[in-house]
Amino acid sequence: MDVYPKLKLPDGPQLFVEQTDKALSQSLDPRFRYSYFKTIAKGGKSLIQSCKDMHLNRVICYKSLLPEFADDDIEQRRLLREARVSAMLQHPNTVPTYELGRNAQGHYYFTMKLVHGYTLREIINYRERYDLTQLVNIIVQVAYALEYAHTTGVIHRDIKPENILIGPYGEVLLLDWGLAKVWDRDGQPSPLNQDDPPAAGTELSMTGFQKLQGSPYYMSPEQIQRDPNIDGQSDVFSLGVVMYEAITGRTPVQAEAIDAIIQSTLNDTPEAPSKVDPKVPRHLDGPVLRCLEKQPADRVQGAAALIRELKALV
Repeated sequence: MDVYPKLKLPDGPQLFVEQTDKALSQSLDPRFRYSYFKTIAKGGKSLIQSCKDMHLNRVICYKSLLPEFADDDIEQRRLLREARVSAMLQHPNTVPTYELGRNAQGHYYFTMKLVHGYTLREIINYRERYDLTQLVNIIVQVAYALEYAHTTGVIHRDIKPENILIGPYGEVLLLDWGLAKVWDRDGQPSPLNQDDPPAAGTELSMTGFQKLQGSPYYMSPEQIQRDPNIDGQSDVFSLGVVMYEAITGRTPVQAEAIDAIIQSTLNDTPEAPSKVDPKVPRHLDGPVLRCLEKQPADRVQGAAALIRELKALV
């Protein structure tokens, strides 16, 4: 079944031999490789643009830091990590990375495949248009990306609907590895993870939350508590929140204040999805709720196990 039968495919450019066989310039100046920039989105610290790669004659995605962060050492290192993690995780459910470099001002950028489509957030906003099998299939595809990432020692740490993109051919892509956690060869976390503030207690203020790495509704208890032994089970929890929201239309935690979200995530047992939306079959309650267990050891044990369970149910 197609994930999005109603998604209109973009009109592809007609290719001509004059374009494909044109010789490169004798002097390739990297400052003029990318042209015709258009802003796609601005994040908290980054800028995402489309542009044309004049060497390969194609439109691509170009990510850089906003001017106010372009010279920030930590943000530069985070951008480098995101580019390299994205490039090294070569998987059908991740976006291909093309190039990492510096622009004419000496600031980092990296380029990626430009994919047109919908984010899962947009899909959830119109979830009544899609059947349950389609929504669960999206979760399965994200789990494939996480299974691969976890086997390479990478934790995403920012699983949320806005970071899941569904392309025009049904491809499901897990985006934004900017908060990914990796370790050195001795099993120690990267110094970038140590740039996070000291662990906070459960009485977290808005200021305290803003220093945490992640998005409040989708963070695991151990992520909130800044557990130094965080592992792939944290991503399983976050994906469980996304799955709960995709099939019911709401997150497990309904609080709005940051402190209340945190307290609910740490202490409250979510309502079964089938009780939130009677159209959700009861047999989905089990895997969803087990993803949301407070203790990592009590959750579905890894993305691969979640894939097996969901594929057996839908």
